[in-house]
Parts: sequence; C-alpha cells; structure tokens
Amino acid sequence: MQAYVFPGQGAQFEGMGKDLYQAGGLAKELFEEANQILGYSLSEVMFSGTAEELKQTKITQPAIFLHSIIKAKLAGDEFQPDVVAGHSLGEFSALVANGALEFKDGLELVQKRALAMQKACEKVESTMAAIVGMEDVLVEEICEGIMEEVVVPANYNCPGQLVISGSTKGIEKAVEKLKEAGAKRAIILPVGGAFHSPLMEPARAELEEAISATNFHTPSCPIYQNVDATRTSDPDLIQMNLIEQLTAPVRWTQTMQNMIADGVTQFTEVGGTGKVIRGMILRVNRRMPVAVL
Repeated sequence: MQAYVFPGQGAQFEGMGKDLYQAGGLAKELFEEANQILGYSLSEVMFSGTAEELKQTKITQPAIFLHSIIKAKLAGDEFQPDVVAGHSLGEFSALVANGALEFKDGLELVQKRALAMQKACEKVESTMAAIVGMEDVLVEEICEGIMEEVVVPANYNCPGQLVISGSTKGIEKAVEKLKEAGAKRAIILPVGGAFHSPLMEPARAELEEAISATNFHTPSCPIYQNVDATRTSDPDLIQMNLIEQLTAPVRWTQTMQNMIADGVTQFTEVGGTGKVIRGMILRVNRRMPVAVL
C-alpha cells in the first residue's frame, strides 16, 4: 500500500520551485494562479527570498503548500496514493492532493491560517522546544508539572523526539527540568510562537469560520489526520479535525505507526527539501522504503 506524505514548516529552502517554474507548463501556470489568488508574488519570494524571509509564517506556509501541490500534479498518473497524510500545514496539501479540497480553497485557507497564526503569536510571548532522547510519557508529566504557565506537547514527531509548545517562561522552565530529568537535548526553537497549543485559540476561532464556509469533497483516498492519527474519508469529520488541528498536538508518531500497522509498505514524501518527513519515518521503522517526489 502506497502512502504519500506532505511536510509542514521547516521544509522550505532558498530558491524553492524556481527550477519547476522555469520548465514552464503546468508548474508555471500554478505559480501564476497562486500569485493571483494571494494578491502578491509568492513565487518571487520563493525564488529570490533570503532564508529569513522564507521563515516568516505568512510566506512559509503558502510556499510549502504550493511546492508540494505542484510536485504532486507534475507526477500526473504516477501519483496514485492509497492513503495520504500531512504534518501540520502539510495536512492541507494532502487534502488538495486527494481531492477533498480544491486548489484555490486550499491555498486561501493556508493563507488565512498563516496570517491568523501570526496574529496569535503577537498576543503573548511564546515559543517551542525540541526534546530529544526521552520517553513521551515523561515529557508529558514534566509539562503538566509546570504551574501557572502554558506548556503542552505539540508535535509527536517520532520516537524520542517530541516538540513542546507554550509561553516563553513556561518553555524555559520546562527545558531546564527536562535536562535535569535526563533528556539528551532540550533546545528552544527559533519559531514565532506556540503552535499547536491553547495559545493558538485566537487563530483557531478565526480559521474555524473560514473552514466551516469551505466546501469539502469526498476524497479519492483516505487521509490520516493529525488530531487523532486515524484514517477517514468523511468530509464532515475531515473538516472538524482540521479546525481542531491548530490547538491540538500533531500526532505524527502515532500516524506513522498506524499507517504501517494498516499495511503501508511504501512512503513518498512530496515537496519541500524531501528530507524532513523521511527522517521521521525512518525513526519509526528504519527499513521502511521512503521515496521523494
């Protein structure tokens, strides 16, 4: 069984998509359509922007989404997933790839998501930290023990790697406690805010209205969603889970484990650097074949 998986923030790179655009055809058409939908030249920033410019949430999210969708569409008839999944932002790419969302609707939602998240980040000092080499349950217990601050598990990326999210003070306290408890690494990340935490509630509320007003179709194949790590083809459930995604943790470890248990024998990472998701999958099963599209 073939699974196509889509990366989220962190998979961007300087000059992304320039080679695809220069080749003309469908890729060039999609870049120009995206520029028109967004109301600015995303392609110009993708092709010529600095690493710092590409790190901005309002740029990163539509850029990675667009790059992934173009890669999938250029594959033509070879793009034949039995199931799909996407890491955080990548879930929107997966939903366009399997037909649950139209390209225009997906891109507009990604743009609204990025801007809403940016606004939520500006409301309170917040950040995230990567915790490496510690059991998930112990990380969860230490997060729960940080009183009077928001600190929660945000990204279950792979066994031995969990990203936590919360207020800056809370994350600083948690990092110290996690180091003391034996974490191999506990590193505060250079991100703009506390993604996938209760501090994203203003963004979730704003995005809920947009997602609820969007038409979702029955997809061509099931998607494993971040919120519960289980497969579904139900448009109403997909829509509901997408709303909850902003404040809920990304259960990527569980998603990969469930996909493998359900019979996936081949993964293909679509878009971005082609390295982010591959590394996570190999931490779940080091013998699993992972192609790059």
